[in-house]
Amino acid sequence: MKRVLIFTAGYGEGHNAAARGLAAALTEAGAEAEVRDLFRETYGRRQKMAERLYIECINRAAPLWAAAYRLVDRTPLMRWMMPAMGAVRRKLAEVLAERQPCAVASVYPAYGWLLDRIFPGKNPPFASHTIVTDSITVNSVWWKFRSDSWIVPNEATAAVMRGAVSAERVHALGFPVQMKFTDSTAVRTPPGNGEPLRIFYMVNHGYSVAARLVRRLLEIPGIALTVAYGKEKAVGRAIAEAAQSAGRKIELHGWTPLVPELLLRNHILIGKAGGAATQEAIAAKTPMIITKALPGQEEGNARLIVENGCGALCESDDAIVDAVANAAEDHAELWHRWHAAIVKLSKPDASREIARFILAQPASAVVSCVDGGCVRSPGG
Repeated sequence: MKRVLIFTAGYGEGHNAAARGLAAALTEAGAEAEVRDLFRETYGRRQKMAERLYIECINRAAPLWAAAYRLVDRTPLMRWMMPAMGAVRRKLAEVLAERQPCAVASVYPAYGWLLDRIFPGKNPPFASHTIVTDSITVNSVWWKFRSDSWIVPNEATAAVMRGAVSAERVHALGFPVQMKFTDSTAVRTPPGNGEPLRIFYMVNHGYSVAARLVRRLLEIPGIALTVAYGKEKAVGRAIAEAAQSAGRKIELHGWTPLVPELLLRNHILIGKAGGAATQEAIAAKTPMIITKALPGQEEGNARLIVENGCGALCESDDAIVDAVANAAEDHAELWHRWHAAIVKLSKPDASREIARFILAQPASAVVSCVDGGCVRSPGG
């Protein structure tokens, strides 16, 4: 049985979502898949604090985050930071020696840099794959290290990456979403001709004004609204009161594991351009009305949706309401255009495709695999 280690980090949900989706597909394919967050394992509470600070920074100090993103992209900052990551580098070396993987899949770029430090000037004794979770505006931190492959979500991102690394190592296999996106038997009736336009509003920022937006959306005829407000219970109460005062029924969720089902059932997602949300909407073939796109990686996600005609970027209540109203008009003609476009982007089976790619090692690269551990040939 081949052993694959998947390395992730908790800076946003996209990395962990990709790790979970890939692990499930590898396990289904008969491999031993192990997801490890070595930053959490090494730094414990300090890492959790760093992750919270990251979320606070991107939500409350977007210009500061934009400056940091550009700094990492345009300077050798990541290389300068490597000595400070000595503890996690030692942890990575320890895990590799203990687990002896046939392959490593990194869904967070720092691991590629750390592997270069552990194996300076030579190939590691396993295949190394980098799963890029961003689209189009890909930071150079993703490619300034050695990797056997870079697996990217779409062709637009592949075009960017091929300008930076060997083209034959870039593979546009998709984003490894949960397999339920391709296995689902749910049938979604298109809107129009008596079928309401079903809107899924995922409240992941702007909590203080969410109830106001819900009130305005409920003024639009011919829509059915589902709202997920996460762990913000006060926001949930305010939204419920807004629906009651409008005399309209809505489907209301707090934190829920049913996001894939909700995306597959509804016609439009309203929310910010986060990595996991955007890629899951694409997998579900659900057009997006994007309410916010942070500089950097979310900007690329927004471009992917807008430039491919799969939705709209609307950063005010007025723009959001207008976009929903327009999508519902004329038997949902605009929605049908958005949907046809997003179908072309969608790769709901990406997890399985990536798993097959990782497990299909060329004979010239791996000569033995005993008890989960592999040895690379001298030329591999």
